[in-house]
Formats: sequence, structure tokens, C-alpha cells
Amino acid sequence: MKKYTIGEVSDILQLKPHVLRYWEKEFSFLKPAKSATGRRVYSERDVHLLFRLKYLLYTRRFTMEGAKQKIWEELSAPNADLKSVIHELRGDILKLRTKITDNKRKQE
Repeated sequence: MKKYTIGEVSDILQLKPHVLRYWEKEFSFLKPAKSATGRRVYSERDVHLLFRLKYLLYTRRFTMEGAKQKIWEELSAPNADLKSVIHELRGDILKLRTKITDNKRKQE
């Protein structure tokens, strides 16, 4: 399973690192592990949760509390495994989109 640094997650999600750190304080389900040197190490699950959170907050315009409640509902739902697969696929698509965008910028 791939692990990501806060810089990599910031690039993937196109968010500033301070936003990610703030969300960690606000959302107890976001708990990236720490490396031996104390740096954040995000799992793929963390990245998928962050994609979902960004979608709820920025696209669906949920409040922080509403997004928190929605994600807790999804995590505790009987079909949470299926939703996890969907979020994983969405994450893969967004990563590909980011790579394509980056490649286009480099070519210009």
C-alpha cells in the first residue's frame, strides 16, 4: 500500500498543507500515521477520505459539521466497502486528471 507525504497529498488534492492539517484537527477520522521523524504519512484510505471531504465541502457546499456527519454515516453504513471502492476509483481518476493537467502545463 502506497504512503503519501503531506506535500504529495497537497499536490494531489490541490489544497494547501495548512488546510490538511486543519482538517485533521476538525475530523477525528483523519489520523495520518507519523514517521520515525514525526512527519505525517497518509495512507490511501486517508487520501480517499480527504477526496470525499473536499468534494462535500467545496462541491456540495456542506458545512464542516454536515460533512463530518455524512462521512461518519458512510463509514458506518453496511455497504461501506462498496463506497470505499467507489472512492478509490474516484481518487484514481482525479490522480490521472492531475497528471494530464501537469503534462499539458509542461508542454506549454
